[in-house]
Amino acid sequence: MLMATGSPSNTGYNTSVGARGSQLSGGQKQRIAIARALIRKPKLLLLDEATSALDNESERIVQAALDDAMAKGDRTCLVVAHRLTTVEKCDVIVVLQDGQRVEYGNPSTLMASKGVFYTLHNVDAAVK
Repeated sequence: MLMATGSPSNTGYNTSVGARGSQLSGGQKQRIAIARALIRKPKLLLLDEATSALDNESERIVQAALDDAMAKGDRTCLVVAHRLTTVEKCDVIVVLQDGQRVEYGNPSTLMASKGVFYTLHNVDAAVK
């Protein structure tokens, strides 16, 4: 379950967030936007850097909700991401470099080919 938390009050949907959400952090706004998108159950879900403004713990929670939504198989999800954790469980990954498609496949195939995705994955793992 995805929840936008961190508000000083516990009034749920009735919480005042200020004009245009001015009392919310960027991460809170991002969690709310993702929750709203998931609640609508669209046939096509476009996520562009969906976890970019989130701290590690919030990213883990949001990613679990996104993984669950994607696993249901009732929608097409197009995910644009720099963080590899965002695309690890995708059915198909397209790796772009300098605006050109350089790799295409599922995560296992891309790791086995030891190309760009493999290199990025290893760099990402070393940083963590």
